[in-house]
Amino acid sequence: MLTENLTGLARLVRSAVTPALENVALWHERDISHSSVERAIGPDATVTLDFALHRLAGVVERLVVYPENMMRNMNKFRGLVMSQRVLLALTQAGVSREDAYRLVQRNAMKVWEQGADFKEELLKDPEVTAALPPEEIEEKFDLGYHLKHVDTIFRRVFGEG
Repeated sequence: MLTENLTGLARLVRSAVTPALENVALWHERDISHSSVERAIGPDATVTLDFALHRLAGVVERLVVYPENMMRNMNKFRGLVMSQRVLLALTQAGVSREDAYRLVQRNAMKVWEQGADFKEELLKDPEVTAALPPEEIEEKFDLGYHLKHVDTIFRRVFGEG
């Protein structure tokens, strides 16, 4: 309920953007036609944002994370979460976008329909391995690629580390 409330509060704060942008055209004139808007959206947006940030901080402080469950859930897709990286690698290797999509989709459907492993299917597909060597396919399944900036993000957000 708290996070649902946060999405509603975010919409309220974003609703101040349009009137603020409409005031930009009048900045050089500084007449009273836009000051009423500024007097309303300034306090409303900042008070709402302050409340939302405090609520968000409370949610994050009480957040319980189960990394093993997260990995188990990611593994339910048997490698499909890496399909975008494979698709992009194929196009960067010179395969047309249409053919790359066909190759990825053909192997992805084996995962959905037969319970296969996506990476293993790619490694067995001669059209895929003609464009990407096996070690490059393996590299596209490295979860570390997606996590490489996590520490930097945490330092920026929380000022720690």
